[in-house]
Amino acid sequence: MYLTGFADEAAQDLAGQIKATRELGWNAIESRGIDGSNIHDISDAAFARACEQLDQSGVRINCFGSTIANWGKRIEDPFEITLEAVSRALPRMQRLGTRLIRIMSYAPRNAADQMTGERFRRLTEISRRFLDAGITPVHENCMNFGGMSWQHSLQLIEAVPGLKLVYDTGNPVITRDWSTGGTDYQDPWVFYRNIKDHIAYVHIKDVVRRDGRDVYTYPNEGDGRIGDVLADLKASGYDGGISIEPHMASVFHDPDAGRADAQESYATYITYGHRLMAMLDEIGWAWQRFA
Repeated sequence: MYLTGFADEAAQDLAGQIKATRELGWNAIESRGIDGSNIHDISDAAFARACEQLDQSGVRINCFGSTIANWGKRIEDPFEITLEAVSRALPRMQRLGTRLIRIMSYAPRNAADQMTGERFRRLTEISRRFLDAGITPVHENCMNFGGMSWQHSLQLIEAVPGLKLVYDTGNPVITRDWSTGGTDYQDPWVFYRNIKDHIAYVHIKDVVRRDGRDVYTYPNEGDGRIGDVLADLKASGYDGGISIEPHMASVFHDPDAGRADAQESYATYITYGHRLMAMLDEIGWAWQRFA
């Protein structure tokens, strides 16, 4: 098991992300944003500079936190938009030796018909292109079709050959359970237990709903059952990545992310990483550097 994180929540620029990663003693970043743009959307010149920085630092990109088919994309949008992002991501992942990419399953529709046939068709094609290149696509339970309930996630697994799951510990807490009509919020422990056999990657995020607001916390201070999840993963022999996504001082998809206090964002990320490592120490789970 190795540790990594969405280092764009520590710093907007890659130099700051590398610094935070090395300060924690880690050697991997789940790359999402560099200077405010996703790694598969930055210019070729900017990507070349990023590769040079990474090569010199010894820090690697273990996963692309892509925006492919995410909650900002509609299933009604032309499929070519998605395929263009896939085509941009593939050669960059190959250049960096990255073998894991986070994808989603498009935003839910405000209608009874979720166009599941079209979703499954698209996700199958997306996954095939990555799998053919030796890259594993992992679907995150976020604000998308697969995140509507654990049953929706399993529908994707059954319909899309080769797809695996990344389990985000915090998202069920703040997401309604659409398997029962959306009147209640999801139970994170129930979600985890039902999909655990398909988990290939884990995001650590914690949150509590307070006075109608989502309040993000340090790990195991919210309702994400992170301590229970980590203990169960260890007992089950999990040997993949665990990636922190604090969402406390800086949130990538928040329009104010670029205006977040830089020192606070950096310090929060470092503290978050140390607190996760302390939790792992408490349960006797040793982590390795990414290889």
